[in-house]
Amino acid sequence: MKAVGIILAGGNNKKMRVLTRKRAIPAMPVGGSYRCIDFALSSMTNSHIKTVAVLTQYNARSLNQHLNSAKWWDFGRKQGGLYVFSPTITAENGEWYRGTADSIYQNLDFLKSQHEPYVVIASGDSVYKIDFDKVIDYHVEKGADITVVTKKMPEGTDLTQYGIVTTDENGRITDMEEKPVTANSSVVSTGIYVIRRRLLIDLIEKAAEEDRYDFVNDILIRYKSIKKIYSYPLETYWGKISDVDSYYKLNMDFLDKETRDFFFRTYPEIYTKIDDNPPAKYNPGAKVKNSLISSGCIINGEVEGSVLFKKVFIGNNAVVKNCVILNDVYISDNVHLENCIIESRGTIKPGETRIAESGKPQVLIEENERYPM
Repeated sequence: MKAVGIILAGGNNKKMRVLTRKRAIPAMPVGGSYRCIDFALSSMTNSHIKTVAVLTQYNARSLNQHLNSAKWWDFGRKQGGLYVFSPTITAENGEWYRGTADSIYQNLDFLKSQHEPYVVIASGDSVYKIDFDKVIDYHVEKGADITVVTKKMPEGTDLTQYGIVTTDENGRITDMEEKPVTANSSVVSTGIYVIRRRLLIDLIEKAAEEDRYDFVNDILIRYKSIKKIYSYPLETYWGKISDVDSYYKLNMDFLDKETRDFFFRTYPEIYTKIDDNPPAKYNPGAKVKNSLISSGCIINGEVEGSVLFKKVFIGNNAVVKNCVILNDVYISDNVHLENCIIESRGTIKPGETRIAESGKPQVLIEENERYPM
């Protein structure tokens, strides 16, 4: 095993509004049957990284429940293990995580107890599939101190929500800027880094001594001219959940055959915690077109261009178009929904019509009458 993994999963993003009121972004449902963190965990286990620490903090209950067994991602304790670390009150520390660097610092004993030469740090808010072995090989070949996995974004992307990276002809990063007002490059950081374990410990300890808490600003940007920081370009799919619109688009991307085949039909696989649900059921009169329908769903009406998560019920004469329906939602008869995100365990009452602007989804949270308080 070349590396130990760290997944940063503790942040709060207010741009997700009500969707993160009861869960962290890494626990957001993605692609019909997955949670966002599954993609980072799967990439690590597929890259033979067998020891992974997930650093949680904000609204962590749902995420912790999802991670209550390491078997789904094949992290065996005899050959490593999956560890979930939340802020802990100790004799030396009584603080929450004050930033990404501080979250690593508060769990530095974990890093010091490992023996792998490298550390792969990843964010839990992104969807991708990557071979970390190739990133580490690139890191060694370049003689890099830190390697940042980057992605060239398509024209028209709002770059103000990303870290912008500028490189020279050899791939060395010459400039980094976190969420700039105006961007001079379309290459962004994916929040995935490779660094030698001993160097990471030294940098984190030095940052803590100086009361610096953020990994990007206080390590990457601060040392960009001192340390050899290189860019590893990612050529395959990468998406980040940064706000409601990006979450909606990310799920809609799974309706594209190329994206769907990349994640679902191309080795290696993406793994998740399995629920014991029956197959989806399509009753007489049901019409489904270009949609993802997950296990446990019952379809009576019309579904088009939508992603339905587990245990969704679609009533008679109901029309659902271009929607993302989270787990265990009941959509009654004669409902018409377009361009909406329906929060989990909701009930849409008979005859309701909600039609939002295309690309600007409306988030609906309806009281679930099937689960009285």
